[in-house]
Amino acid sequence: MAETEARKLNFVWLRLFAFVLIIGGMSFSLYHLDLVSLFVRKQKMLQFLDSLGAWRAAGFIALQSVQVIIAPIPGEVTGILGGYLYGLINGTVLSTIGLTIGSYVAFLLARVFGKPLAEKIVPPAIMKRFDYIVKSKGLFLVFLLFFIPGIPKDYFCYIFGLSAVSTMEYLVLSTAGRLFGTILLSLEGSSLKGEQYWMFWSIAAFGLASGALAVIFRGRLEKAFMRLGAGGATRE
Repeated sequence: MAETEARKLNFVWLRLFAFVLIIGGMSFSLYHLDLVSLFVRKQKMLQFLDSLGAWRAAGFIALQSVQVIIAPIPGEVTGILGGYLYGLINGTVLSTIGLTIGSYVAFLLARVFGKPLAEKIVPPAIMKRFDYIVKSKGLFLVFLLFFIPGIPKDYFCYIFGLSAVSTMEYLVLSTAGRLFGTILLSLEGSSLKGEQYWMFWSIAAFGLASGALAVIFRGRLEKAFMRLGAGGATRE
Protein backbone atom coordinates (compact mmCIF):
# COMPACT_ATOMS: atom_id res chain seq x y z
CA MET A 1 0.00 0.00 0.00
CA ALA A 2 2.78 2.39 0.99
CA GLU A 3 4.70 1.48 -2.17
CA THR A 4 1.65 2.27 -4.33
CA GLU A 5 1.20 5.65 -2.66
CA ALA A 6 4.90 6.42 -3.18
CA ARG A 7 4.59 5.60 -6.88
CA LYS A 8 1.55 7.86 -7.21
CA LEU A 9 3.43 10.69 -5.48
CA ASN A 10 6.45 10.21 -7.74
CA PHE A 11 4.18 10.30 -10.81
CA VAL A 12 2.57 13.56 -9.62
CA TRP A 13 6.01 15.14 -9.13
CA LEU A 14 7.13 13.89 -12.54
CA ARG A 15 4.10 15.45 -14.22
CA LEU A 16 4.65 18.70 -12.31
CA PHE A 17 8.31 18.81 -13.38
CA ALA A 18 7.38 18.14 -17.03
CA PHE A 19 4.67 20.81 -16.85
CA VAL A 20 7.14 23.42 -15.53
CA LEU A 21 9.68 22.36 -18.18
CA ILE A 22 7.16 22.79 -21.02
CA ILE A 23 5.94 26.20 -19.84
CA GLY A 24 9.53 27.31 -19.26
CA GLY A 25 10.54 26.12 -22.71
CA MET A 26 7.66 27.96 -24.36
CA SER A 27 8.48 31.15 -22.46
CA PHE A 28 12.15 30.90 -23.44
CA SER A 29 11.20 30.36 -27.09
CA LEU A 30 8.83 33.30 -27.16
CA TYR A 31 10.93 35.91 -25.40
CA HIS A 32 14.57 34.91 -25.85
CA LEU A 33 14.46 33.44 -29.36
CA ASP A 34 12.09 36.22 -30.49
CA LEU A 35 9.67 33.77 -32.14
CA VAL A 36 6.76 36.23 -32.12
CA SER A 37 8.76 38.71 -34.17
CA LEU A 38 9.87 35.88 -36.46
CA PHE A 39 6.30 34.87 -37.25
CA VAL A 40 4.94 38.39 -37.64
CA ARG A 41 7.67 39.63 -40.00
CA LYS A 42 7.64 37.80 -43.33
CA GLN A 43 11.11 39.00 -44.39
CA LYS A 44 12.66 37.78 -41.15
CA MET A 45 10.99 34.39 -41.60
CA LEU A 46 12.30 34.11 -45.17
CA GLN A 47 15.83 34.88 -44.00
CA PHE A 48 15.56 32.26 -41.28
CA LEU A 49 14.39 29.57 -43.72
CA ASP A 50 17.04 30.50 -46.31
CA SER A 51 19.72 30.13 -43.64
CA LEU A 52 18.74 26.45 -43.25
CA GLY A 53 19.80 25.58 -46.80
CA ALA A 54 18.84 22.00 -47.67
CA TRP A 55 16.82 21.80 -44.44
CA ARG A 56 14.53 24.66 -45.46
CA ALA A 57 11.47 22.45 -46.01
CA ALA A 58 12.00 20.77 -42.62
CA GLY A 59 12.37 24.21 -41.06
CA PHE A 60 9.09 25.33 -42.61
CA ILE A 61 7.30 22.24 -41.27
CA ALA A 62 8.75 23.01 -37.82
CA LEU A 63 7.49 26.62 -38.02
CA GLN A 64 4.00 25.42 -38.95
CA SER A 65 4.07 23.01 -36.00
CA VAL A 66 5.25 25.63 -33.52
CA GLN A 67 2.61 28.17 -34.56
CA VAL A 68 -0.07 25.63 -33.57
CA ILE A 69 1.54 24.72 -30.24
CA ILE A 70 2.13 28.36 -29.30
CA ALA A 71 -1.44 29.19 -30.26
CA PRO A 72 -1.46 33.05 -30.26
CA ILE A 73 0.96 33.13 -33.23
CA PRO A 74 -0.97 33.73 -36.51
CA GLY A 75 -1.01 30.66 -38.78
CA GLU A 76 -2.17 32.64 -41.83
CA VAL A 77 1.35 34.05 -42.21
CA THR A 78 3.01 30.65 -42.46
CA GLY A 79 0.21 29.27 -44.66
CA ILE A 80 0.69 32.02 -47.26
CA LEU A 81 4.46 31.69 -46.96
CA GLY A 82 4.24 27.98 -47.78
CA GLY A 83 2.46 28.72 -51.05
CA TYR A 84 4.90 31.53 -51.83
CA LEU A 85 7.97 29.34 -51.32
CA TYR A 86 6.80 25.95 -52.57
CA GLY A 87 3.76 26.54 -54.79
CA LEU A 88 0.17 25.40 -54.34
CA ILE A 89 0.63 21.61 -54.13
CA ASN A 90 3.94 21.37 -52.25
CA GLY A 91 2.98 24.28 -50.01
CA THR A 92 -0.30 22.58 -49.10
CA VAL A 93 1.44 19.25 -48.42
CA LEU A 94 4.20 20.77 -46.25
CA SER A 95 1.74 22.98 -44.37
CA THR A 96 -0.56 20.01 -43.73
CA ILE A 97 2.34 17.95 -42.35
CA GLY A 98 3.38 20.78 -40.03
CA LEU A 99 -0.17 21.54 -38.91
CA THR A 100 -0.86 17.86 -38.22
CA ILE A 101 2.31 17.49 -36.13
CA GLY A 102 1.56 20.67 -34.18
CA SER A 103 -2.08 19.67 -33.67
CA TYR A 104 -1.01 16.26 -32.37
CA VAL A 105 1.56 17.70 -29.95
CA ALA A 106 -0.91 20.28 -28.56
CA PHE A 107 -3.64 17.63 -28.24
CA LEU A 108 -1.22 15.22 -26.54
CA LEU A 109 0.02 17.87 -24.09
CA ALA A 110 -3.55 18.59 -22.99
CA ARG A 111 -4.39 14.88 -22.79
CA VAL A 112 -1.33 14.07 -20.65
CA PHE A 113 -1.20 17.15 -18.42
CA GLY A 114 -4.89 17.99 -18.36
CA LYS A 115 -6.70 21.23 -17.70
CA PRO A 116 -3.91 22.97 -15.72
CA LEU A 117 -1.74 23.11 -18.87
CA ALA A 118 -4.63 23.89 -21.24
CA GLU A 119 -5.70 26.83 -19.05
CA LYS A 120 -2.17 28.27 -19.23
CA ILE A 121 -2.42 28.49 -23.03
CA VAL A 122 -6.12 28.91 -23.84
CA PRO A 123 -7.58 32.27 -22.68
CA PRO A 124 -10.24 31.83 -19.96
CA ALA A 125 -12.96 33.41 -22.13
CA ILE A 126 -12.36 30.90 -24.95
CA MET A 127 -12.11 27.98 -22.54
CA LYS A 128 -15.43 28.93 -20.97
CA ARG A 129 -17.10 29.64 -24.32
CA PHE A 130 -16.18 26.25 -25.77
CA ASP A 131 -16.41 24.23 -22.56
CA TYR A 132 -19.08 21.99 -24.13
CA ILE A 133 -16.35 20.47 -26.34
CA VAL A 134 -14.83 18.77 -23.29
CA LYS A 135 -18.05 16.82 -22.70
CA SER A 136 -18.52 16.02 -26.38
CA LYS A 137 -17.90 12.88 -28.43
CA GLY A 138 -19.47 14.40 -31.55
CA LEU A 139 -17.03 13.59 -34.35
CA PHE A 140 -18.63 15.88 -36.95
CA LEU A 141 -18.12 18.73 -34.48
CA VAL A 142 -14.34 18.20 -34.69
CA PHE A 143 -14.40 18.54 -38.48
CA LEU A 144 -16.76 21.53 -38.44
CA LEU A 145 -14.82 23.59 -35.89
CA PHE A 146 -11.59 23.16 -37.86
CA PHE A 147 -13.32 23.88 -41.18
CA ILE A 148 -15.18 27.12 -40.41
CA PRO A 149 -13.03 30.29 -40.71
CA GLY A 150 -12.83 32.99 -38.07
CA ILE A 151 -12.71 30.75 -34.99
CA PRO A 152 -9.63 29.90 -32.86
CA LYS A 153 -8.61 26.53 -34.35
CA ASP A 154 -5.25 26.19 -32.59
CA TYR A 155 -6.87 26.60 -29.17
CA PHE A 156 -9.24 23.75 -30.07
CA CYS A 157 -6.25 21.38 -30.18
CA TYR A 158 -5.86 21.82 -26.42
CA ILE A 159 -9.60 21.80 -25.71
CA PHE A 160 -10.18 18.58 -27.68
CA GLY A 161 -7.27 17.06 -25.75
CA LEU A 162 -9.50 17.28 -22.67
CA SER A 163 -12.44 15.60 -24.43
CA ALA A 164 -13.40 11.95 -24.97
CA VAL A 165 -12.54 12.07 -28.71
CA SER A 166 -9.84 9.51 -29.56
CA THR A 167 -6.44 10.63 -30.85
CA MET A 168 -6.90 9.05 -34.30
CA GLU A 169 -10.42 10.47 -34.74
CA TYR A 170 -9.17 13.91 -33.76
CA LEU A 171 -6.15 13.82 -36.09
CA VAL A 172 -8.08 12.61 -39.14
CA LEU A 173 -11.01 15.02 -38.70
CA SER A 174 -9.00 18.09 -37.68
CA THR A 175 -6.61 17.59 -40.62
CA ALA A 176 -9.54 17.16 -43.03
CA GLY A 177 -11.23 20.23 -41.55
CA ARG A 178 -8.12 22.41 -41.94
CA LEU A 179 -7.41 21.27 -45.50
CA PHE A 180 -9.69 23.70 -47.38
CA GLY A 181 -8.27 26.70 -45.53
CA THR A 182 -4.71 25.42 -46.04
CA ILE A 183 -5.29 25.12 -49.80
CA LEU A 184 -6.64 28.68 -49.95
CA LEU A 185 -3.67 30.10 -48.03
CA SER A 186 -1.21 28.19 -50.24
CA LEU A 187 -3.04 29.49 -53.31
CA GLU A 188 -2.74 33.02 -51.94
CA GLY A 189 1.00 32.58 -51.51
CA SER A 190 1.57 31.07 -54.95
CA SER A 191 -0.55 33.77 -56.63
CA LEU A 192 1.44 36.44 -54.79
CA LYS A 193 4.72 35.00 -56.07
CA GLY A 194 3.30 34.74 -59.61
CA GLU A 195 2.13 38.38 -59.34
CA GLN A 196 -1.48 37.30 -59.86
CA TYR A 197 -2.69 39.97 -57.50
CA TRP A 198 -6.33 39.71 -58.59
CA MET A 199 -6.38 36.10 -57.38
CA PHE A 200 -4.60 36.98 -54.14
CA TRP A 201 -7.09 39.73 -53.30
CA SER A 202 -10.07 37.62 -54.40
CA ILE A 203 -9.06 34.84 -51.98
CA ALA A 204 -8.32 37.38 -49.25
CA ALA A 205 -11.76 38.96 -49.76
CA PHE A 206 -13.40 35.52 -49.64
CA GLY A 207 -11.57 34.74 -46.39
CA LEU A 208 -12.55 38.06 -44.83
CA ALA A 209 -16.18 37.65 -45.91
CA SER A 210 -16.29 34.09 -44.54
CA GLY A 211 -14.77 35.25 -41.26
CA ALA A 212 -17.24 38.15 -41.05
CA LEU A 213 -20.18 35.79 -41.61
CA ALA A 214 -18.84 33.48 -38.91
CA VAL A 215 -18.70 36.44 -36.50
CA ILE A 216 -22.17 37.73 -37.48
CA PHE A 217 -23.78 34.32 -37.04
CA ARG A 218 -21.56 33.27 -34.15
CA GLY A 219 -24.47 32.82 -31.75
CA ARG A 220 -26.39 30.52 -34.10
CA LEU A 221 -23.26 28.58 -35.02
CA GLU A 222 -22.32 27.99 -31.39
CA LYS A 223 -25.85 26.80 -30.56
CA ALA A 224 -25.57 24.34 -33.45
CA PHE A 225 -22.14 23.25 -32.18
CA MET A 226 -23.57 22.68 -28.71
CA ARG A 227 -26.38 20.54 -30.12
CA LEU A 228 -23.86 18.50 -32.11
CA GLY A 229 -21.71 18.09 -29.02
CA ALA A 230 -24.65 17.11 -26.83
CA GLY A 231 -25.83 14.61 -29.42
CA GLY A 232 -22.37 13.08 -29.66
CA ALA A 233 -22.02 12.88 -25.90
CA THR A 234 -24.84 10.40 -25.69
CA ARG A 235 -23.35 8.13 -28.35
CA GLU A 236 -22.34 4.69 -27.10
